[in-house]
Amino acid sequence: MTSQSKTRTRRAPETKSVDADIADAFEDFMSAFEHYKQTNEQRLAEIERRGGADVLFEEKMARIDQALDEQKRTMDALIVKRARPDLGHGGGSAPSAVRQAFDAYVRRGDEAGLRQGELKAMSVGSDPDGGYLVPDELDTEIGRRLSELSPIRSIATVRQVSGAVLKKPFALNGMATGWVGETAARPQTATPQLTELQFPTMEIYAMPAATASLIEDGALDIEGWIATEVEAAFAEQEGAAFVAGDGINKPRGFLDYPNVADSAWTWGNLGFIATGAAGAFGTNPSDRLIELIYALKAGHRQNGRFVMNRKTQAQIRKFKDADGNYLWMPPAGAGQAASLMGFPVVEAEDMPDIATGALSLAFGDFRRGYLVVDRTGVRILRDPYSAKPYVLFYTTKRVGGGVQNFEAIKLLKFAA
Repeated sequence: MTSQSKTRTRRAPETKSVDADIADAFEDFMSAFEHYKQTNEQRLAEIERRGGADVLFEEKMARIDQALDEQKRTMDALIVKRARPDLGHGGGSAPSAVRQAFDAYVRRGDEAGLRQGELKAMSVGSDPDGGYLVPDELDTEIGRRLSELSPIRSIATVRQVSGAVLKKPFALNGMATGWVGETAARPQTATPQLTELQFPTMEIYAMPAATASLIEDGALDIEGWIATEVEAAFAEQEGAAFVAGDGINKPRGFLDYPNVADSAWTWGNLGFIATGAAGAFGTNPSDRLIELIYALKAGHRQNGRFVMNRKTQAQIRKFKDADGNYLWMPPAGAGQAASLMGFPVVEAEDMPDIATGALSLAFGDFRRGYLVVDRTGVRILRDPYSAKPYVLFYTTKRVGGGVQNFEAIKLLKFAA
């Protein structure tokens, strides 16, 4: 039996256990949702009978809402765990020279191997050395797991660049065309209007710490540990920036761009639909959602997704259409998204809560509408001096982002 076969045999029980846990978590989630619907039916009947909701029913609904959110987070965490590959030393092939040199640097501070490989990355913003590039395997894994943890990154277009700024020309009215006969003259078409969008990359960092004895322990999967520590810190910061970042030393979030009523939309702004009630959905929530959906052109609408936080989603779970069917539907399976009126729902905690004038819900084709720019390479600088007895790993990457197509995203504004 080969070493690779032995590895698969060794890891199979763990994979099977995770799959079973995911199935159990999904079953619990669906059971809780059925309980949620029954309780909501009782709440609605009570409102119809007494003209108002019983406080006990409202408290019960809130508890079930919280349970649904917790079970969904548990299921998502298990799915990420299942997708996590082995970055340690369990593989059948010997680690590459780059990984061996990186491992020596991280564990013992031995820079010789990395210097010989000429992998040193010079910092753009300062004179001192910026650390060392991590191996390609770890770089790819951090990026992939960020896509699983950062909601906007997972639905946006992601571009890799080698420079500090991505410049993208854009034709406001598309390319000029015209119909002609087979032998007719070809008159000159109108000159298209072009604009240039710029997406600078900004530095984001994390600084996990560990004791020297832990790092020197050969049983520790040092690369997997760094990836796990870094991914959560990066995902949290990116998630906030992609939604509402101001573009100063960070990506520019789509909510930071000017917004106007969709009837007065112009390029450079995001159009919004008003709910008709300050800080609320109004009397006919389904009508407002339909208006939001059809504010998008057909080409964008077919790939549309709703983006909201869990509190907004908790309100929407209660809504029904004229036939008594719930507008919000649970995921069809583990790892899939819930849906609202047939379109996937993406839960982004950095979206604002429902309040007067808040832009708490977005709908659009984010693959066309929002661009995430990653500068190639993740760097690590080992610092055993600043926080003795701990060793710090100053880990940085450069990332930018912004709206690339202002037609592809629409907002729901909770205002009259």
